[in-house]
Amino acid sequence: MKLTIVVATAKNNTIGCANKLLWHISEDLKHFKNITTGGCIVMGRKTFESIGRKLPNRRNVVISRNKDLTIEGCEIFSSIDDMMENLKDVNEVFIIGGGEIYAQTLPICDKIELTVVDKDYEGDTVFPVINYDEWDVVSEENHKTDAFEYSFSFKTLVRK
Repeated sequence: MKLTIVVATAKNNTIGCANKLLWHISEDLKHFKNITTGGCIVMGRKTFESIGRKLPNRRNVVISRNKDLTIEGCEIFSSIDDMMENLKDVNEVFIIGGGEIYAQTLPICDKIELTVVDKDYEGDTVFPVINYDEWDVVSEENHKTDAFEYSFSFKTLVRK
């Protein structure tokens, strides 16, 4: 199984505040959809609650310590290890948040699909610092649109 993190961060690694995203960039949402559609996405319970529904055309997996949790249309696993064991036959798994799930999977993931917004944001959830000595940036696209006031970039990183 290949683990791919999909994340959008501010320059200072902030990814959210009060269980909400910090920006709305339609190009980033389309980018996310293109990457994950048809695949298996894994998220923490709080991330699922912030989305508010299962995402269509994807296998939705939620990690939660609550053994009684059920969510229609989603598979629930109690830990990253439990998820890895149950999804070992899946070719690629996309980790989509939140902060705790990213922190647990960054050391073992193979690839990062990273959006970086060129601004520092205040927030209560951050993405772990990436040690670029461990990663190759294999692609980078810089963007600026009239609909969003800051520039942003899409980067693909693969583990060295």
